[in-house]
Amino acid sequence: MVASPWPSPPSPPPPAVASHMAVTQAFADALRSCGARGALAGARALHGRLVAVGLASAVFLQNTLLHAYLSCGALSDARRLLLMDIAHPNVITHNVMLNGYAKLGRLSDAVELFGRMPARDVASWNTLMSGYFQSRQYLVSLETFLSMHRSGDSWPNAFTLACAMKSCGALGWHSLALQLLAMVQKFDSQDDSEVAAALVDMFVRCGAVDLASRLFVRIKEPTMFCRNSMLAGYVKTYGVDHALELFDSMPERDVVSWNMMVSALSQSGRVREALDMVVDMQSKGVRLDSTTYTSSLTACARLSSLRWGKQLHAQVIRNLPHIDPYVASALVELYAKSGCFKEAKGVFNSLHDRNNVAWTVLISGFLQYGCFTESVELFNQMRAELMTLDQFALATLISGCCSRMDLCLGRQLHSLCLKSGQIQAVVVSNSLISMYAKCDNLQSAEAIFRFMNEKDIVSWTSMITAYSQVGNVAKAREFFDGMSEKNVITWNAMLGAYIQHGAEEDGLRMYKVMLSEEYVRPDWVTYVTLFKGCADLGANKLGDQIIGRTVKVGLIIDTSVANAVITMYSKCGRILEARKVFDFLNVKDIVSWNAMITGYSQHGMGKQAIEIFDDILKRGAKPDYISYVAVLSGCSHSGLVQEGKFYFDMMKRAHNISPGLEHFSCMVDLLGRAGHLTEAKDLIDDMPMKPTAEVWGALLSACKIHGNNELAELAAKHVFELDSPDSGSYMLMAKIYADAGKSDDSAQIRKLMRDKGIKKNPGYSWMEVDNKVHVFKADDVSHPQVLAIRKKLDELMEKIARLGYVRTDSTRSEIHHSEKLAVAFGLMTLPTWMPIHIMKNLRICGDCHTVIKLISTVTGREFVIRDAVRFHHFNGGSCSCGDYW
Repeated sequence: MVASPWPSPPSPPPPAVASHMAVTQAFADALRSCGARGALAGARALHGRLVAVGLASAVFLQNTLLHAYLSCGALSDARRLLLMDIAHPNVITHNVMLNGYAKLGRLSDAVELFGRMPARDVASWNTLMSGYFQSRQYLVSLETFLSMHRSGDSWPNAFTLACAMKSCGALGWHSLALQLLAMVQKFDSQDDSEVAAALVDMFVRCGAVDLASRLFVRIKEPTMFCRNSMLAGYVKTYGVDHALELFDSMPERDVVSWNMMVSALSQSGRVREALDMVVDMQSKGVRLDSTTYTSSLTACARLSSLRWGKQLHAQVIRNLPHIDPYVASALVELYAKSGCFKEAKGVFNSLHDRNNVAWTVLISGFLQYGCFTESVELFNQMRAELMTLDQFALATLISGCCSRMDLCLGRQLHSLCLKSGQIQAVVVSNSLISMYAKCDNLQSAEAIFRFMNEKDIVSWTSMITAYSQVGNVAKAREFFDGMSEKNVITWNAMLGAYIQHGAEEDGLRMYKVMLSEEYVRPDWVTYVTLFKGCADLGANKLGDQIIGRTVKVGLIIDTSVANAVITMYSKCGRILEARKVFDFLNVKDIVSWNAMITGYSQHGMGKQAIEIFDDILKRGAKPDYISYVAVLSGCSHSGLVQEGKFYFDMMKRAHNISPGLEHFSCMVDLLGRAGHLTEAKDLIDDMPMKPTAEVWGALLSACKIHGNNELAELAAKHVFELDSPDSGSYMLMAKIYADAGKSDDSAQIRKLMRDKGIKKNPGYSWMEVDNKVHVFKADDVSHPQVLAIRKKLDELMEKIARLGYVRTDSTRSEIHHSEKLAVAFGLMTLPTWMPIHIMKNLRICGDCHTVIKLISTVTGREFVIRDAVRFHHFNGGSCSCGDYW
C-alpha cells in the first residue's frame, strides 16, 4: 500500500462525539497543512469533502481553503473558488486573495482587486504596500502609504510604518526619512522592535549614519537585523576599524554580521585579516554560507593565495549542497588570476547555469595574463551561446584592446556596442574613452564623452587623464573646471597632470585649494604625487610641511607614501633623512629598497647602494629590473668596476632578468668612465637589441674624458644617425673638436644642429628660499636682485682668485653660469648654518665645479647641487664625487 502524500481528510464525527467547532477546526488544520507543504491534490480532496459534508459555505473554511490554494500556487483554483463558491466574501477573503496575488507576482491583479474591494483594513493596505516594495516599486509603495493616510479608513500599524521606511531607505530620501521619524514618534511606535530596526536601517541607507547611531543606542534590545544595519552604516561611513569596534561589542552575531566584516576587510585591501576572520568564524562554530565563500575566495584572488583558495574550494564541495553562480564566479576568478586556466575552465564548464559574471571573470583572467586571443575567443563563444550581451564583458574586452593598443578591434567592439545599445552604459563608454585616448585618438574619445547621456566621475577623470597624457594640461583643466562634482580621484588626476608636465608650482597651489574643499580628503595618491612635485622642484620646506600633514592624518605609515618621502629626501640632497625614513618602515616592499638604492646612487655613494642591495638578498626578497638599474648606476657613479660586472652577471644567472637598455647604458658608462673604452665598445657590439642614443652618448662622454677622439667620432656618428633630438651629444662633440683644435669640424657640428633644427638646451638652476622657488639662467637679468647677485659673485671670484683660481678664456655667460648665480644668491639670503641646496637641469661644467669647491673653502659653507646625473656635496674645498662625474 502506497502512503498518501497528504493527510487523510477527517471523517465527520458523530454529533454526540464532537462539536461542530471541532470538525471545522480539524478541516482548517488539514487545509493549512496542505498549503504549507504545497500539497495541491490534498487541498482539492479536502475541498470535495467539505462539499460532501455541507461545510463548503462556511466563510472561515472558504478563506482557509483559498489560502491553501494560493500557497500551492493554484491561482486558477483560487479564482474559481472566489468567483463561484464564496457568495459573501469578507475583508479577510479579499486580503487573502490580495496577498496571494502579491506573492505570486501578479501585482496588477492585486491592484485591480484592491480597487473594487467594498471594505479595506490596515492589512489590505499593508499587503499592497509590501507587494510594491517586493517588486522594487518603492515610490509607488510610498504613494500607497500616503493614500492610506489620506483615506482615513485605517490607522497605520508597526508593519505599515516599517514598510514605508524600507521604501524610503531604498530611495535614499533623507528629508522624507525625517518626516517618517516624526510620524513614528506621533504614533508612539518607536519602542516597537520592528519599527526601531526599520528606523535605523532607513537612516543608514539615507546616509545619515550619525542619526542612525543616536537612535540605535536608545534601543534596549536591538534585533539582529538592527545591529547588522548599524554595522553596515559603520563600514560605509566610518571605515573598517570603527566597524570592527561595533562588531566586537555585539553580544551575538549571525552569519550576516561575519560576512559583512569579511567583505569590508577584503574590499579595503586588508585581505589577510579578512581570511583570518573566516578562520575565526569556523572556530566559533559559525556555518559558512555562499556569501562567505564568495568573499573569502575573492580575497584569496586579491592576495594571489592559490593554496588557501584550493582549501576553500574543497570546503565548498564538502559543505554546500550546490555551487551557486556567485561562488563559481569567485572560483573562476581565483584560478584565472593565478594563471591556472585549466582549473578555471574546469569550474566554468561544470556550471549548468553560466551567468554573465562567470563569463566576464574568465575573460578578464585571460586578459590579465596577456592571453588576448583566448579572451576574444571566449567572448565570441559567449555570444554564440546567446548570452545577453553584458556591459561588463564588453568593457573588459575593450580594456584589453586599450592595453594592446588594438584600435582595429576596439572599433569593431565600438560598433557592437552601438548595435546592441550598450553604448549607453556608462562603464562601456568609459572604457571606449580610455581605449581611444590610449591609442592617441582624442577626437573619438571626446566625441563619445559628448554623446553620453549620463556621465560619472570616471568619465570626466578619463578625459582629464587623456589630455594630461599628451601634455595638454590646459585642456585637462578645462574638463576639470567643467565638473559639477569632484572627488579625490579627480583632484589627484589634475594634480598629476600639472606635476608630470613640469608645472609643479601650479600643482602645489592646487593642493592648497583642494584642502579647502569640504568633502574632499587627500589620500595616499595625493601625497605621493605631491612629494614627486617637491622632489622635482627641490622644495625642501614645503616637503617638510606636507610630511607633517601626512603624520597628522596617519598616512605616513603607508608604505607608498613613505617610499615617496624617501625619494623626495634623496632628490633634495637629504640622504641621511631618507635613510631614517627607510629604517622607520616596518613593512618594506621592493619599491622601498629601490628608492633607497637609487638615492645612494644619485649621491655617488656606491658602496652604501651595494649594502642595501645585498640586504634585499639576505632577507630572501627578489630584486627586480629597477633594483639592478639602481645598483649598476651606483657602481657607475663610484667607479666600482668589478662590483658592477658582478651584479650585471648576477641579473641573468641568479634572477633570470634579461638586461635591458638601462642596464647596458649603466655598464657602458661604468666601463667608459673607468677608462675601459674598448671593453665598453665591445659590450655595445654584443647587445641583443639595437643601441639607443643614450648608450652611444655614454660612450661619447667617456671618450671626451679620456681624450679618445677617434672612438668619440664613431659614437657621435651613431648618435647623429639615430636623429636624437637631444643637443647634449652634439655640443659634446663640438667641444671635443674645439679642444683638439679642429675648429672647422666643430663649426660643422653646429651647422648640422641648425640644419636639423636642434637647439642647445638652455641651462638653468633653481632653489627654494622662503617657500618660493627662484630660477636662474646664464646671463639672465629677469631676477629682481640680479645686480646684487652679480656683485656678490664678482666678490667671490676675487676671493677665490687669491687661492690660485685663474679665470679661463670663457665667455661672459660661462662666468655667470646659472649655478654660480644660485650660489651667490644662496649666500645672500640663507642663514649661515643652513646648507645651500641647488637644482640644475644639465650636468655641472668643470669650471663651475672648481669654482664652487673654492667658494666652499672661502665661505665655510656647504653646497648641495643636484645636476642632471647626480648630487655633488661641496664642503671645505672638496666634493663628494671625488672629481669623478
